[in-house]
Amino acid sequence: MKNILCLNKIAAVGTDKLDKAVYNVGTDVADPDAIMVRSAAMHDMEFDKKLLAIARAGAGVNNIPIDRCSKEGIVVFNTPGANANGVKELAVCALMLASRNVIGGIKWVDTLIGTEGVAKAVEAGKSKFAGVEVLGKTLGVIGLGAIGGMVANTAVHLGMSVLGCDPYLSVDAAWNINHRVNKAASFEEIFKNADYISLHVPATPSTKNMINAETIATMKDGVRIINLSRADLVNAADMKAALASGKVAAYVTDFPTDDMIGVEGAVTIPHLGASTAESEDNCAVMAAIELDDYIRCGNIKNSVNFPNVSMAMSGDKRVCVLHANVPTILSQITTILSDTGVNIENMTNKSKGDNAYTVVDVTGGVAEDTVSKLSAVEGVLRVRVI
Repeated sequence: MKNILCLNKIAAVGTDKLDKAVYNVGTDVADPDAIMVRSAAMHDMEFDKKLLAIARAGAGVNNIPIDRCSKEGIVVFNTPGANANGVKELAVCALMLASRNVIGGIKWVDTLIGTEGVAKAVEAGKSKFAGVEVLGKTLGVIGLGAIGGMVANTAVHLGMSVLGCDPYLSVDAAWNINHRVNKAASFEEIFKNADYISLHVPATPSTKNMINAETIATMKDGVRIINLSRADLVNAADMKAALASGKVAAYVTDFPTDDMIGVEGAVTIPHLGASTAESEDNCAVMAAIELDDYIRCGNIKNSVNFPNVSMAMSGDKRVCVLHANVPTILSQITTILSDTGVNIENMTNKSKGDNAYTVVDVTGGVAEDTVSKLSAVEGVLRVRVI
């Protein structure tokens, strides 16, 4: 029986994908073989040596200590695209909120309670909440992954001219992007030409404060900026100054901070991007399937720290080796296995950055001594036999 600990409430439609004859799943499970998590902070957690994997039911993994997990041979999964539609729909809403002062108008109407002739008062006062239309405007989309690509496509159908930029765009993602989305050579091209800018990139050292006084200065006067990705992408002090001067007409973010709440021109949404019943279900299902495939078959899909490896099982046993991406390890693995007399039926090896994964299907048994020898190879992080 494998133990799966849920650090947050995970939708039952997902956990039900885990065979109860194989898995013990719950919020109070001890000695977990795997963890399912949404937003719970894990950086201060200590992990038992038996922990094989962590599945984040969502895309962002900044609540998980990725580097430490890699060193301990723990595979970290996320669920890219599972919540994309929910975030895309909120991005469309954000476009409208950035264009029309709907929220300000609603708050003003609430002050008219008890006023005689409300309709007349509304007609007299509504002009201060007038906005602009998105039709014919230019939207710059930074990041064209699962969410950004959908936002770009939808904006095309709203009649916008769309510029997209993503230095890391995959071939598969590119196939899903509308041909009317124009490629920008750089973020600077988007800053210079866009009436609206929507951010869809992860929070990394290179993207932190990517929207700041210097980059804002290169933008059009009255630009409208949407950030449904991470608060760290935008320098709050510089954004406040830009809103006060009118350089930025509106800033819509899904990540309220002390610096931005109540700032005129800012719309702070309470992190609702993926908070739909459908998104939570989709993420839970994907996370459960990823864990099950890794635990039972050793296959990896959608890991943020190890490469994707999927191979149909053959032979009597499967040897799974997580290791550093350095020379000679692969030859040492095959030599150790061959020296024990097992026959290698099939194998695959892939790398991702500093980490690599080797899967070997063999005919014959795999002794504990063989596992010990493999584990002793310098750079090997974890050895598992299925």
